[in-house]
Amino acid sequence: MVENRWDRGAEQGEGLDALVYRSNLLGADRSVANWGGGNTSAKTVETDFRGRPVKTMWVKGSGSDLATIGPRGFAALRLDDMRPLLAREALPDEEMVAYLAHCQLDSGGPRPSIETLLHAFLPFPHVDHTHPDAIIAICCAEGGRAVAAEIWGDRCVWVPYVRPGFTLSKLIAEGVAANPRAELVLMEKHGLVTWGATSAECYANTIRVINEAEARIARRAADGAPFGGARYEALPPDERRAILARVLPVIRGAVSAERRHILAHDDADDVLAFVNSRDAPRLAAVGAACPDHLVHTKRTPLYVEWDPAGGNVAALIERLRAGIAAYGEEYRAYFARNRREGDEPADPAPRVILIPGVGMVTTGRSATLAGVSGALYHRAIAVMRGATALGRFVSLDEAESYAIEYWPLELYKLSLLPPEAEFSRQVGFVTGGAGGIGGATCRRFVAQGGHVVVADINLDGARRVAEAIDAEFGAGRATAVALDVTDEAAVAAALREAILAYGGVDLVVNNAGLATSSPIDQTTLAEWRRNFDVLATGYFLVAREAFRLLKEQGRGGNMVFVTSKNAVYAGKDAAAYSAAKAAEAHLARCLAVEGGPVGIRVNSVLPDAVLQGSAIWSGRWREERAAAYGIAPDELEEFYRKRTTLGVNVTPDDIAEAIAFLASSRAAKTTGCMITVDGGVPAAFVR
Repeated sequence: MVENRWDRGAEQGEGLDALVYRSNLLGADRSVANWGGGNTSAKTVETDFRGRPVKTMWVKGSGSDLATIGPRGFAALRLDDMRPLLAREALPDEEMVAYLAHCQLDSGGPRPSIETLLHAFLPFPHVDHTHPDAIIAICCAEGGRAVAAEIWGDRCVWVPYVRPGFTLSKLIAEGVAANPRAELVLMEKHGLVTWGATSAECYANTIRVINEAEARIARRAADGAPFGGARYEALPPDERRAILARVLPVIRGAVSAERRHILAHDDADDVLAFVNSRDAPRLAAVGAACPDHLVHTKRTPLYVEWDPAGGNVAALIERLRAGIAAYGEEYRAYFARNRREGDEPADPAPRVILIPGVGMVTTGRSATLAGVSGALYHRAIAVMRGATALGRFVSLDEAESYAIEYWPLELYKLSLLPPEAEFSRQVGFVTGGAGGIGGATCRRFVAQGGHVVVADINLDGARRVAEAIDAEFGAGRATAVALDVTDEAAVAAALREAILAYGGVDLVVNNAGLATSSPIDQTTLAEWRRNFDVLATGYFLVAREAFRLLKEQGRGGNMVFVTSKNAVYAGKDAAAYSAAKAAEAHLARCLAVEGGPVGIRVNSVLPDAVLQGSAIWSGRWREERAAAYGIAPDELEEFYRKRTTLGVNVTPDDIAEAIAFLASSRAAKTTGCMITVDGGVPAAFVR
């Protein structure tokens, strides 16, 4: 049952503050309000720019989410300008949008919800429109109208499916006006409308109606196993993760034929119960549970026929590849059958992939949106469970689905998403990510649209970098992993974590480092080996594992090695460090040769004396380098500045800029390149 969370002690009034409070309460429970779905309103009296009282309706702005919406997310419209529209017989969408723009009190406010007229045409001070699981289960059950009549009798107005807009709003208003006992409206294959004299009453009515529906479904569901009972058993958690680590790069490569996708996966109990059930293949093919689901899940998911008991992952990989290819072909045919002049096809890749024994994989342009697709399919599973308890699950047909998916007013919501940037849809993997150069690189990559895995032997430091990035750019944009680049198993494990976090990797920045300084006759074998273990072998291990992953994805990729000026310049008293850096630089060029035929570019950045934020320069290396030049440690930064032709010091952001350039589309035809970022040290000019 849904809990009534209204705080009777909170003084909310009946205006915009109460509307925000009510909306946030509704959105906090995703079984009541989908992410981005539903809309709420309140009718008040406001003062216009001339100081006159105006009957006003506040309604959710298009593209907002009830869980997080604030006062600025609501549009204020003149009620007396909207109500006359009820007398019209028809009103095309384009005219409706233009008309409502003229009704707004503040032209700078958000665009009003698609269903604004639904709220305006009802005579009640407060109106909620939501998509609760239990309600949609009734609205998507064959014979749902009869079930509604059993529960609510003449308190319920049932409206046959009509796409949201003027016609639906008019049908609802006329149905309520014709039934003075009406307390709610059920929209077939869509959702619920409730109302109240106060904001608290409106909220209470919404919760009460949902719970009445849930009670009826619970009684009917007790009669049998959901979804026809189990067909398969879920694999143990460790096996599920191991399989996902193998198949996610394959999925990511296959769904990224037209544009890259970030992946998410989910093996919650309800997901496993559904994907393992006998009826899952049939139910999944019926269609989306409501219009709000469809935009982020597509009409149907891809269900992969695979028996987890056999454990044949190679067979699963082949079925995934074949299934994704077939899904794309069918989607293109679906578009061709229904397209209208001016329609541009969406990406044909599936948004939801169901794998028996393993769970659900979802795709999106970002981790957030991949998660939204998953969250909405959780809601679809709940709806199907309720609908099948009541009878047979039905949904939007193909034409109805297409009309929603390619509806300009629905596409407008998607246009409100942040614009695509250079590294949108891409995943970076940065070793030494907790340090100055690594942290700046991670931040630069995310600032330009990407997601990043911050890999470092200092896990606490990596977490701090990831947390700071998420705080600035949004949750899920960065994740931290522990990585000792000298440990072969640790390298493989870190990249597996990247796969499980985002589905794969596109950019690998080999940046982990250390540095020692001593004259050759004082250089120990241990010092020599330590430099080569980290700077040569470590870079090799990361590059080798990343090459395997990039080739598995089959969409090319980028590697950038952060070497050093010393890769091409004989650093004084630094033979071990300089030789290892030279090995890095040549390894990068070798990999550029191997990577070219499969679209993997490999380039190097050669910094010099990046002291800011560096763990290396805060330790013995600073003292050793100062001693090599016969100066005091605190004079080192000025010494390095003066020896450059430009008279500058080099910062982590300077290196991050060079890395971003080499990884970007601007350098799409560059590989095997070395860029020096050292302020101009003539002895290190590449020749």
